[in-house]
Amino acid sequence: MENSSIEIKNLRKTYGSLTAVNDLSLNIGSGELFGLLGVNGAGKTTTIKMLSCLIKPDSGEAFLGGNSIITQSAEVKRIINLSTQETAVAPKLTVRENLEFVADIYGVPDRNAAVESVIKDFSLESVLDRKAKTLSGGWQRKVSIAMALVTSPRILFLDEPTLGLDVLARRELWTAIKALKSRMTIILTTHYLDEAEALCDRIAVMTEGCLRAVGTADELKAMAGKDDFEEAFIEIAERSKRKGAAL
Repeated sequence: MENSSIEIKNLRKTYGSLTAVNDLSLNIGSGELFGLLGVNGAGKTTTIKMLSCLIKPDSGEAFLGGNSIITQSAEVKRIINLSTQETAVAPKLTVRENLEFVADIYGVPDRNAAVESVIKDFSLESVLDRKAKTLSGGWQRKVSIAMALVTSPRILFLDEPTLGLDVLARRELWTAIKALKSRMTIILTTHYLDEAEALCDRIAVMTEGCLRAVGTADELKAMAGKDDFEEAFIEIAERSKRKGAAL
């Protein structure tokens, strides 16, 4: 793919006898909102950890913004940020203090401008002076993602951003995530198939550490011969199991 933001080449990671990620190759375009789907144990989290330089692959390579995750991990970490499914806010700090704290840790050159930009993007004005622990789960998750954006990353990993939120809070967060599209490359992992279909430009389906299919939601439905995206996902996942059993 031309103008790739992320190039993954034959990544592999094992834990004892378990192969968590098996020979993964994938290109993700600059400014793309890319979904990574799979049931528990599919290899999504291990993939994200390798790409964000939290763990090293056993073999293979990946380049983020042209930087190797193996030989240039410091450069990779400077252009990425990660918002985990565990809310990262400091509960006793106000929303503004949380944002300023992260900006200071990362040495953001113009802290005030960066913080004000994120406040505006995520419409945080009404909760700025509230301690994070007093916020609802939806607001805390929103602030947590905003904290990851203070550093102006070129690549943002969103790991299960709406996990555990109610329907209204999920939709509000969808709006915030949609507003980020094209401004940076976003890799989204989620168990909510409607979320992936609504937000992602393209989607990859993984099972048992292997990449099974990549495409738009419509392309994956056509590939599986299904009109419903959830049914398409199930068909692709089950098809890979049937093939594995036949080998």
